[in-house]
Formats: sequence, C-alpha cells, structure tokens
Amino acid sequence: MLVLGIDTSCDDTSLALLRDDKTLLSNVVSSQVDLHRVFGGVVPEIASRKHIELIDGLYKETLKEGGISGSSVDGIGVTAGPGLIGSVLVGLCFAKGLALSLGKPLIAVNHIEAHAMSIFLEREVEFPFIALVVSGGHTIMLLIRGFGKYQVLGSTRDDAAGEAFDKIAKYLGIGYPGGKVIENLSAKGQRDYVAFPRPMIDEKNYDFSFSGLKTSMINYIKKHDITDDNLNDIMASFQEAAFDVLASKTIRAARDLEISRIVVGGGVASNGRLRQIFVERCREDDIEALFSSPEFCTDNGAMVARLAYQYYLEGTTSSLNAAGFSRMKIH
Repeated sequence: MLVLGIDTSCDDTSLALLRDDKTLLSNVVSSQVDLHRVFGGVVPEIASRKHIELIDGLYKETLKEGGISGSSVDGIGVTAGPGLIGSVLVGLCFAKGLALSLGKPLIAVNHIEAHAMSIFLEREVEFPFIALVVSGGHTIMLLIRGFGKYQVLGSTRDDAAGEAFDKIAKYLGIGYPGGKVIENLSAKGQRDYVAFPRPMIDEKNYDFSFSGLKTSMINYIKKHDITDDNLNDIMASFQEAAFDVLASKTIRAARDLEISRIVVGGGVASNGRLRQIFVERCREDDIEALFSSPEFCTDNGAMVARLAYQYYLEGTTSSLNAAGFSRMKIH
C-alpha cells in the first residue's frame, strides 16, 4: 500500500511517499528558515503564502523522486492540526483537491500524534508508552496505548520549550532558529554557571511552564554583562534548566503510571543534550528512552504518512469536509 503524507503545519512544506509501514520512497522538505530569520521567528501570514507557492511543485518533485504517478497512491494523509491555521489549511485544501481529483481516500491526522508515532518509521515500540512531543510550538505529554488511542497527560501552560529558546535567541540577537544556536553555544558551556529556576518541576501534575524561565533569563541578562567569555556558560545553564524540567516530569509520569518506555519527539528532540539527559536518567529508573532520527523529529511528511497508513489499515478515513484546527484539545 502506498500513502502520500502532507504536512504544512508551520513553516516547513513537506510531502512524503511511504510504501507499507517503513519503506520511504521520498521525503521532500522545504524549509522557510531563511525567510523568517530576519524576524527572529515564524510570521504566520508569510508562512502560509509560501506554502501556497511551493506545494504544487513539491508534490510533483515527491512523485518524481518516488518514481510513481499520482494515480498509484492508495491514500492521502495530511495534517489537519494543530498548527498555524493558515498554514494548516494550505496542506489540507491541497490534499482534499488531490483526493477528489484522484478518487483516493483522505486521511486527516493530528500533528502531535504524528510526532509521537514517528518512531514507527524506524522501529516497532511496544504499547503502552509515554510520549513527550516538544518543539517550537508544542510541549505536550501523552500516554499512548495504541494508534489513535492516547490521553493527554499534560502540556505547557504558556510558552512551548522551543518557543522560549527562540525568544531568548531573538532577545540576544544571536541567531535563528534559537534552539540550534543555543545548543551549539551550550556545548562549550558550564551547565551550572547560573542557577536558573525549574518552573513547576515539583508540582504534582504533568504540565509545564517556560515563560517564567524565559523571564528569569532576560532579567539575568539585564543585570549582568554578557561577553564572549560567559555567553556559552549562560546558554548552557538556561538549556539545562529547561531540559531538567522536561526529563524530570516525563520520567515521573512513567514511574507514576508504571510505564517502562518513553518516546521523545518533535524538533527539540533532535537536541543532543536533551537525548543524553533522558537516556542517563531513564537508565537510573530502568526505563527505555527512545528517539526518532533527527530528520523525523522536525516537521516532515513521512510521519504523517506513517500515521495515515495505520489509520487506512484500520478503515479510518476522513470526509472531504474535514476541518483544520489550530489547537489541540488538552482537557
């Protein structure tokens, strides 16, 4: 079976062709990083307009790379949300048009679930497991009991983790995307140079908050001179505080629910230090920490195709009236 996956949830336009569950024929991703760099963050209107410009050409490129015609596709998977609604609607409307013109079923999927299940592109994972999806737009913890069977355990109450990184990088004027810039600087820094707070780390819930950490960082910057000598140390301390919270609360959820596997997905999951922290701390609790390869952590059509493939197998398809949505229902 051959599934086309389409993702335009934020600022990456991506389409992929997946044969069965793991044979990836193509995975085309067009990044808008250079377009948004001047603003220090994604501008929704610019992102959606760029998707419109790119998507038809990328669809043709995806088919060419996969060596097939559109009529050979069995199903069309697409992100319906959550995401920037203008961007989401570009991909969703394009997918609906394809489904109608080709006479193929539409499978609208949840972007967060696609991130959580992207691990299945490379390996099988036994259910149940805890999934942490952490990116520039989302920080959500899920209990996954199977494909389409999940419960939201917690989410951020303000900034997403990646969003906080982008805002700090913009404030300092050190580059975009902030997460990658801060990761590179932190690799050379002292992680305990500044004792930044760990918001909500001891609260008896699975929610997160990164706005206070961001504010603490900005206040520190205002009160101290930032030089080439201490910038790496300050960034490493900031990154360590954020990752300490993510790991501590996710591992606690696994212990509380007696789950022995944690899957971490989303763009921030490609960060090497975050992976190291999870692996080391999970080992102490006899919990397995699992990550997708970096190319499947960031937004991509392959993860959409993988989830859509599973839905198709189970007979779950979508109406051409399927609606896009910007936010995921949390509670």
